[in-house]
This record gives sequence, structure tokens and C-alpha cells, in this order.
Amino acid sequence: LVNALTLAGKLIGALPQHAHTPETSSERQGFIHLSSIEGNAYRAELRFILRAFEMDELNGYGEFLSALVDALSKSEPRARFDIHTRAQYRNMRYWLENDMRPADLAIEAIRRVGLTPRVTPIRGGTDGSQLTERGLPTPNLFAGTHNAHGPLEWVALEDMAKGVDVCEQLVRLWAGQDRDRATGDRPQGLRDAA
Repeated sequence: LVNALTLAGKLIGALPQHAHTPETSSERQGFIHLSSIEGNAYRAELRFILRAFEMDELNGYGEFLSALVDALSKSEPRARFDIHTRAQYRNMRYWLENDMRPADLAIEAIRRVGLTPRVTPIRGGTDGSQLTERGLPTPNLFAGTHNAHGPLEWVALEDMAKGVDVCEQLVRLWAGQDRDRATGDRPQGLRDAA
């Protein structure tokens, strides 16, 4: 018998513990996130989420995991290891750089409702990144969320209403109303923050 759970434990133990995890990283730092484990003594399945702003770093995390699995398979040749990967989220900046109008108009819409645009990186995956990669440029707008992804996540009703106001202004801008006001006044660093 080769205990699949023991091998899974060895793989988990070989992962970085003090760096490159969601708990130990922030802002522009990428991570390797063990998101689920299922199994028994005969079969185990581990699922990971890899996140990085740059493609090379993302590929590096995949290569790192593959090397760990390869080393583990050499240490226990009776076991069988399969790795399956699928693309999930990419940095939308790669596509938005070709046409910044969606970001420019979103910034103008935010200004029109009396807010100061603040461009910040988002480390997780979003619908916007998926749509942008598929050819529909969709930068993320604010959601007013506090404690994101935590058990106490919340949003204020006033923030939600302001979000609706921004969307209304954005529709007006795309429809061509007052479009001349929404050009070329992008906050510093927008290209790096997508």
C-alpha cells in the first residue's frame, strides 16, 4: 500500500510556509494557494490556485509545483501522479494596454459622481479579467466592499448607491454624451495597476 494521504501531506509540507501564500503576501505579491484537498488512503486530490500579476511569475509557480510533484514521484515510484492545469485569471492589463478607453471612461464616471478615482491592484480573479481576456475590455469598478472574502464581509447601502451612479455616468459616456471630458487625464500608474 502507498498511502495517498501521506504523500499529499509530504507535498503540502514542501510548499512555502512563510512566503508565496495568500496569508503571507499582499499587494503585488503572487501566491500559491492550496484551496482544497479530498481523498483517502488510496487516492488524494489537491487543488491549487496560482495568482500573479505577471505571466512569467505565474508560469514559475506552475513549474515550482510540477517540480515538487516530480521529486515526490521519484521518492515513491509505486504511486501515480497526475497534474492537470487550466488557465483561470490573467492580469487584464495585458489587454487593456491596447485600448485604455474603458479605464479612462470609468475614471471620468467616478469623478462625475464626486469621488476621487483610486487605482489599486486586485490580486484575485474577477469577471472583468475573464471578459477582458476574451475581447470585451472590462476594468473593475469599486464595489464598496469591506473585509473582502472574510466571514464579516459587508458593504454600505450608500456605497452601493454611489456604484449605481457611477454606472449611470459610464453609460452616458459610452453613449457619447460629454465624451470630450473623459480623455487623457488618467491617474499616475494606471497601466501598472490593472
